[in-house]
Amino acid sequence: MTLQDFARKIKETGDVVCFTGAGISTESGVPDFRSPGGIWTQYAPVYFSEFLSSEEARVRVWTMKRKTHELYKDVRPNIGHLFICSLCERGKLLGLITQNVDGLHSLAGLPDDKIVELHGTDRIVHCLSCGKIFDPDQVMKGLAGAFTSPRCDACGGLLKSATASFGQCMPPQAMRRAQELSEVAGIFIVLGSSLQVQPAASFPVLAKQNGAFLAIVNREATPLDEIVDFHYRGPIGAFCTQLGPWLSDC
Repeated sequence: MTLQDFARKIKETGDVVCFTGAGISTESGVPDFRSPGGIWTQYAPVYFSEFLSSEEARVRVWTMKRKTHELYKDVRPNIGHLFICSLCERGKLLGLITQNVDGLHSLAGLPDDKIVELHGTDRIVHCLSCGKIFDPDQVMKGLAGAFTSPRCDACGGLLKSATASFGQCMPPQAMRRAQELSEVAGIFIVLGSSLQVQPAASFPVLAKQNGAFLAIVNREATPLDEIVDFHYRGPIGAFCTQLGPWLSDC
């Protein structure tokens, strides 16, 4: 199938669900934390139970968060994020499921009610006791020198980035919404995911089982390449640039 054929498929079918992974964000300059030399190779994993019980573990987590905050606080959405927004503007997008926590889909202008963040977001810090929301920039300013883990100024509870930690349950509402979208998708487009991380990687399979046309855009091979209906091996930016003209009259 050519890109022109795929564009025609989108025009005729609609009901698109997009699924994004780290690959869409690396094209904005966000490091892939799981790749060699990435953050996850530099810090030992801290499980949620450790975060709750150990100050030392909390300081390790916040040390890592401080570093990642500096790495991508100034990054901006790229053509891949804007492509998904364009599908929404054309009335073709049912929703977006993302594994990313960088918030770039929101910054690109995609409405919040279209976004399902499976692993939460680093753009919010919240209190685990009372739920109060904090601006990460303000929290990070207090993490200078030999710091202690931040606490809520309202109730004294532990503060934590609003992301799913190791050993922490996935957000149930996000998981339910992702399942619903996967079950009704006419076209399910994977953009920049290796499809290695479960349970997130099960959603493209669910979509395919429910009759969706499955497309994968990724630089590397994925475990689902054998069941895919359309495959583009290469950068997301190049894919969107080439596909765009074929969708221009959509």
